[in-house]
Amino acid sequence: MIEHKSPEDIERMHVTGRFVGQVLAELADLAAAGVDLMDLEHHARRRIKERGAESCYWDYAPSFGKGPFRNVVCLSVNDAVLHGLPHSYKLRDGDLLSMDMAVSIDGWAADSAYSVVVGTPAAEDLRLIEATEVALEAAIKVAQPGNRLGDISAAIGAVAAEYGYPVNLEFGGHGIGRTMHEDLHIPNDGRPGRGWKLRPGLTIAIEPWFAAGTDKIAFDPDGWTIRSADGSRTAHSEHTVAITETGPLVLTRRPESTKRLEDQRESSATGH
Repeated sequence: MIEHKSPEDIERMHVTGRFVGQVLAELADLAAAGVDLMDLEHHARRRIKERGAESCYWDYAPSFGKGPFRNVVCLSVNDAVLHGLPHSYKLRDGDLLSMDMAVSIDGWAADSAYSVVVGTPAAEDLRLIEATEVALEAAIKVAQPGNRLGDISAAIGAVAAEYGYPVNLEFGGHGIGRTMHEDLHIPNDGRPGRGWKLRPGLTIAIEPWFAAGTDKIAFDPDGWTIRSADGSRTAHSEHTVAITETGPLVLTRRPESTKRLEDQRESSATGH
C-alpha cells in the first residue's frame, strides 16, 4: 500500500532526516587513513543510542542477506557499493568509501547515502562520485507533483549516459515512511512519463549508484556486500525526498559546513 503523508508526518520525517544527514557528515569527517570501519560503525551506534533513535538495518533480513544485518550503517569500500557489511578493515589513502544509513525516530524513517574519498583522491573517483550526486539532484529536480516515477528514473539514467557509466536496474530507490522500505521501486533508468503519478505526501528514497565499468554485480560470501562484477570502483548517493504542493523537499540534507569533496576537487584540479 502506498501511503501519502500529511504535512505533519513529513515534518516528523524531516526530524529524522536531519539526524541522518548529520551523522553521515560526522562519519565523513572521521573517515581517514588508518581508521577502522568498525570505529565508524560504533560511532553511528553511539549517536543513534544518544538520540533515542532506532536503526532500520539492525534487524533487516531480506531474502538476499544471511540473517539480520546486525549493524547500523552500510560501509562499502572501493568496488563495493551496496550493503557493505562493517568489518575490521583499516581505511587506506585513496579508498572510496560509500556510507548508507537509515534510522527511525518516533516511528518515522529516513534513509541517505554519501560517498567520499579517503585522503588523496584520484580524479576518476571524484568524477564517479560527482556523477551520482549530479544524477541525484537531477532526479530531485523532476520530483514534482504531476510528474511520474519514470521521470525520476529517466533523469538518473540520462546523467549516467552523459558520464559514460552503465546502470544496474536490480537495486534502486524505494518508498519510505513508517518503515525503511515501502511500496514503489525506483530504478535508476527508465522512460519519462511512465509509472506512478507523483502526488503531494509521497515520500521516497532516491538513490543513484554507479560502477565505473559494468552494470553487473556480485555478492560477497557474507551474503550482504554487493560489488561491481568487474572490480571497478563504485559510488552511491541517496536522499529521502517528500513530494509537496510546492515541489520536492529533501529531508536528509547534510550540514552545509561539510565541504570535504569540494575541497578535494579543488585540490585535484590545481594539482595540490
